[in-house]
Amino acid sequence: MATTFEDQTFENQDFTQKNLEKGSYEYCKFSNCDFSNSDLSSIKFVECTFRNCNLSMAKLQQTAFMEVVFKENKLLGLRFEDCNPFGLSFRFEHCNLSHASFYNTKLQKIPFHHTQLIDVDFSECDLSAAVFEHCDLSGATFDQTNLAKANFRHAWNYRIDPERNNIKKARFSQSGISGLLSKYDIEIDRAS
Repeated sequence: MATTFEDQTFENQDFTQKNLEKGSYEYCKFSNCDFSNSDLSSIKFVECTFRNCNLSMAKLQQTAFMEVVFKENKLLGLRFEDCNPFGLSFRFEHCNLSHASFYNTKLQKIPFHHTQLIDVDFSECDLSAAVFEHCDLSGATFDQTNLAKANFRHAWNYRIDPERNNIKKARFSQSGISGLLSKYDIEIDRAS
């Protein structure tokens, strides 16, 4: 039977040499921990908070993230499509998710706040009603992605093909319109 850890705080720990113990972590806080290249497979995180941690390139095979908050974390190259899809939900604040992949995941209403999403793969994702608040989406891939009601008003550097993605009722700022028309190789002059 898997071990359950409740309401525990893990600070300044290095899990690069010895992986986090398998089990269920509920209402736990992880602060200044290094999980880079570690194996988090089959671990369950429920309503946990990760602050100022490095999870870059960690293995997420069947990892469960339920109502997890990531604040000021480095999450480079993570493959969220490998996670357990049941109850998958998180929020990202002031994180770097560059080169991560969310291929074919269901992330309705997911909030990204002040987050770098450079070269992230959102292909075939359900991001309906997602919020991209002050996010850099340079090189992010949107292909067959459901972006209905998503909010891009305060995001920048995105390129989204309206013919290959569902953008019904999505919100964009006037300055971001060029990101929807880039495939047409047209020039858009800003009104003066």
